[in-house]
Formats: sequence, C-alpha cells, structure tokens
Amino acid sequence: MWKLNLNSVWIRDIVWPGTHDSATVKMGIPLLTRPLAWCQECSIYNQLVRGTRVLDIWVEAPHRVFHEVLKSYKVDLVIRDIKRFLSETKSEFLTVEVRTEYGHQDPTEMEKWLTEQLGDYLIDQDNHVFDKTLAELLPKRVIFLWKPETKGIFLELGYPLWSSAYLKSDLIDIDLPLTKFKSNLSHLGSHPPVLSREYFYSVVCVKPVSNRIIGYARLFISQMFKKGHGDRLQILSCDFIDGDFIHAFIGITRARIEGRA
Repeated sequence: MWKLNLNSVWIRDIVWPGTHDSATVKMGIPLLTRPLAWCQECSIYNQLVRGTRVLDIWVEAPHRVFHEVLKSYKVDLVIRDIKRFLSETKSEFLTVEVRTEYGHQDPTEMEKWLTEQLGDYLIDQDNHVFDKTLAELLPKRVIFLWKPETKGIFLELGYPLWSSAYLKSDLIDIDLPLTKFKSNLSHLGSHPPVLSREYFYSVVCVKPVSNRIIGYARLFISQMFKKGHGDRLQILSCDFIDGDFIHAFIGITRARIEGRA
C-alpha cells in the first residue's frame, strides 16, 4: 500500500488479497492429518510479507487455533506475527477476522486480550471509515473483526473491535470446484458496488488441488470482469497464496481510484 497515494485512497477503494484458514501451516500430523487441514504453506508473518492483507483465524479455548477437528498453536503466535509486520511497516493496512464457531468454546476474555495486544493499531468500529482515506486513519491500521460462538455479544460503534456483521461471505459448503466457482460469481453480482456499501464482502476461492489454486483464483478475476462485476470485488481470499498473485490486486485498486477520480 505504500506505493499508493495515501491521501487519495479510501478504505472502500482497496481490493484486499486474503488467505483462507490463515493459521493452518503447521496444523495436524505430516502425511496423516495435515492434508485435511493444511490451507497455507507459510507463517502469518510471511503471508503478510508476500502481500496478504486479510487474515482468517479460527480460535477456541484456551486461546488455540483450530480447523475442523484439529487444533494447533496458541493464538499468541498469530498476534506476534501481526505485530512484527506492523512494527516493520508504516502504511500497510490489515483486516483480520478472528472467530469461534461450530460449537467450539470461546477463549476466555478474548475481546479484552485482543484489544490489549493491538490497541495502538486498532481502527474503531465506525461506518464512516469506509469513506476515509488511509492518511486520515493513520497511525491506526487494523480493522479487527471478532465473531464469538457466544450469541448476543454486540460490539457497539466506537469499540476497538468490529462486529462480524461487517464482513459478509457466501461460501457454500460443497467440495465441487465448478459449483463453488459459479456460486461465487453469482453471489458477487448480487451485492451492490463497493462504493455504495458499508460492509466488507469476501469471496473465498478454494479448490481441493493445492498447486492449482492460484490459477483458479486468477480465472475467477478474469470471469468477474467479463461479467461486469469488477466494481463489486473487495476481498478475495484463497488457499496457498503467493506473491505474484498479489500484483493483480494493486492494479485493480489503482484502476478503481482512477475511475472514481
């Protein structure tokens, strides 16, 4: 993001590259259970260095990362990597979602702990953030969404963490790649353009063949433009992200800024 003019880029202009199940690099037993949970091949820090700007983290008590039935390292390591990256940069913005679902128990006092860990970087929950430039938001640089399993927890405007209602997705739980692909295109087209909405919308490109996922995601981008949905894309997350893939997002973001100007 440092390559962009921070005074002219709104939060809603950005096309965010993300990772799906970001904290699964060392999950499971190699050659046994790991293939069932492995969605990324490098650490959170290295994903950020490669250009990832949206993270998807699943947690459970006591402060552990999980995916399906497998659990892994402590959430502390995820936050440590995020803080390391932020300390090494000055104008890179992140969107992070941490969630507990599917009957898993919420970590104790997770909201308080996250706020204490990242307080200086957190952008408060505010609908007006979408119309602010990156320069206006500095030195705060992280939109952090918290989705607990416990029902009834409502994060009010002005709170350092954002309600998960601000991040929408239509990922279907079907392993058929073509079905998911068509569903993603259809759902993306049903949402209003980025410039007229006050929430983040994430498209998740996953495929059961890891070494082909990037080409699959690139195909999605080309088909998205072909169908006239380029003004709707905001977050595109996939498995096994690579640095080369990130360059497409810079180009789309610049085109959106120029179009608005």
